[in-house]
Amino acid sequence: MPHRHASIEIGLNAVIVSVADGVPQIVHVNDPNDATQDGLPFGPFDPIRHRTFEIGLRTWVEDQTALRLGYIEQLYTFGDRGRHRVTGDEGPHVVSVGYLALTRQTPDSEETLAKHNSAWRSWYDYFPWEDWRNGRPPLLDSAILPALDAWAEEPPAAGEPPRALSRKERMHLAFGGETANWDEERALERFELLYEAGLIGEAKRDGRAAAQRRAELPFLGTPMRFDHRRVLATAISRLRGKLKYRPVIFELMPEQFTLTELQTSVEAISGRHLHKQNFRRLVENADLVEATGATSTATGGRPAALFRFRQQLLSERPAPGLRVGGR
Repeated sequence: MPHRHASIEIGLNAVIVSVADGVPQIVHVNDPNDATQDGLPFGPFDPIRHRTFEIGLRTWVEDQTALRLGYIEQLYTFGDRGRHRVTGDEGPHVVSVGYLALTRQTPDSEETLAKHNSAWRSWYDYFPWEDWRNGRPPLLDSAILPALDAWAEEPPAAGEPPRALSRKERMHLAFGGETANWDEERALERFELLYEAGLIGEAKRDGRAAAQRRAELPFLGTPMRFDHRRVLATAISRLRGKLKYRPVIFELMPEQFTLTELQTSVEAISGRHLHKQNFRRLVENADLVEATGATSTATGGRPAALFRFRQQLLSERPAPGLRVGGR
């Protein structure tokens, strides 16, 4: 039997994040042939035009969205076999290098995005169980945990590799429970557990046996094309962790802001409600901001002091972040 050489293409996936009106938003791309399938922005890497992956990413994102990206970080290389295949597709295998990119929305960004079948959308549309700002999400107790409990009691499937932790232990570690509290940084672990248990649309689409055995799946957020929801979960986990030891939140803020606006943005990303006085004490102790001397009356109430990020902090200590939430 002759040996077949699979062709490979390298692409760049971008999780482009902003915060607007207290909502963590990402750029999603509509499939003109299937309006039910959102995807992340994706562009090919052209080694002739672009010396590095990051240069390539910045170039096509700015061309297509009119957004100027601030902080960029490579997440992971997503190359599992079949990740970009569709029925009957004999095209090349696509390996994607995923990136987290932070930006601020511009007045014309929505219009420009629309020209490329794209728009801003809350990341909690894809991960509703990750938003704890108004308390424990009802979806956890009404659908997710009962289904995971039932899955944890099932015998392992034939050929399932052995693991150090039981299904029940992994479930409690990811979602909290008797021995662990909710850790917002475990967004990727939670998504992968739901996929393994066959509880989300992508598992059904990909032919996972656990999903095929279910007559009906609960609605657990909007599915995405290929493995893009896994890429997004990776970005959420990474950014939530990064908040605690890097001042990345200021990449999402305007040049001047109130402390309330800063708190709202931190809450949006972390998915946690923060006590106002505790948050302000945390900001003051971290010495992250400085007063500009100006005030804002945007809320219609008493004028609120405006602050800016204290840039010299970057040269003063190695981990100038905001330690909120778990871990």
